Formats: sequence, C-alpha cells, structure tokens
Amino acid sequence: MEKRKEHIFIVDDFDDNREMYAYFLSEHGFVVTQAADGQEALEKAVRLQPDLIIMDLSLPGMDGWEAARQLKAGEKTRHIPIVILTAYDLGNVGPAGCDGILTKPCLPDQMIAEITQVLDKYRKADGKHIAGAA
Repeated sequence: MEKRKEHIFIVDDFDDNREMYAYFLSEHGFVVTQAADGQEALEKAVRLQPDLIIMDLSLPGMDGWEAARQLKAGEKTRHIPIVILTAYDLGNVGPAGCDGILTKPCLPDQMIAEITQVLDKYRKADGKHIAGAA
C-alpha cells in the first residue's frame, strides 16, 4: 500500500505568499491547497480534511484568530493541527488550541521544521488523523 502524502492547507490573503509557500512545500513532497480568507478556510477545511493548516492571522473579513477558534471548536475540524503564520511577534501565545507559531518572514526550512514537529506530535498522540502515520 502506497503511503499518502501529507496535505498542508495554507491560508493567507497575499497571493504571492501562498504561491511561494505552496511551491516550496510541494517541492518537499506535501500536497498543498490554499485559501485567501477565513471563511474560505472554514469551508475548505471541513471538505478537504487537511493534515495541517498554516493560518495567517491578518485576513480580510473573518480574520485568522476567529477562523482558528471556529476550526478548533468544530466537530469535523478540531483534530486538525493549526500553525499560525504572522508578522506579529506573539512569543508563544497564539489563538487557543493552536499548535505552533511561525513569524514572517519565515524561512522555508523553519516552516518545514515546524510542520514536521507538529505532525510528529500528532502522530504520536493519535496516528489515525495524520496521513503519513503507520
């Protein structure tokens, strides 16, 4: 049986940012989908069930703070790890229930390291939700 690639869902309102991160992550073997705002993120996360969401906080309409709260409260999405991607220095404090924080500008290697760490933590806790789990 072939191992399915892990699915990363990038939510950022800047097209260039999304495209850059999507390109880099796909080059590293991830399946990548994208959304430009919080409402689109909610709708796609329920439907696509990604393995991890990278969420910008400054989004038009529903911001990333509210989208992350709703995703973590949703029955069909609460199991999906969320890594915050922001230009603000939050220290270690992100939206409740979020699993990691990346500060922009984010170097590609930093993003891969954070994604790997969070996915590894979820594999150990509950492997059925992560595609690459044994």
